[in-house]
Amino acid sequence: MTVKTLNDLFLETLKDLYYVEKKLVKTLPKLAKKATSPELKQAMEDHLEETETHVQRLEQIFEMLDQRASAKTCEALEGLIREADEVTGEIEDDHTMDAALISSAQTVEHYEIARYGTLACWAAEIGNTDIAELLEQTLEEEKSADEKLSMIAEDQINQRAAA
Repeated sequence: MTVKTLNDLFLETLKDLYYVEKKLVKTLPKLAKKATSPELKQAMEDHLEETETHVQRLEQIFEMLDQRASAKTCEALEGLIREADEVTGEIEDDHTMDAALISSAQTVEHYEIARYGTLACWAAEIGNTDIAELLEQTLEEEKSADEKLSMIAEDQINQRAAA
């Protein structure tokens, strides 16, 4: 598809995010298995449930736009996953592994926060206020997940890894 308008750009970015969320549904359980901190493992499992809701919400948005839900490979996410696999593949210490998992997860969260924020802004600009509200809802959930990861890291994981 050729991008000529903000509507086109919105739809292409929506496809990118749909890919991200669907891929994370498959990736988060693998990350949770690597986590040794019960709190981190639980946070990842909780976010998996939210991510499944994000997929459904995006499908609802495609429907509202009279579009078939379709994903476009997100090279940024693929690179972040490759990087996380490389880093965690070399770590033997459990606490350092947890710190690396948090770092990788937060990198993805920040990507999602940027994308959802942009899409919500564009949806409002285009006049799709119902869609903007759905995107804002997901944006707030992504911010909350990021904050929870920060708290886990700062409360225990980083200190244990540094010891």
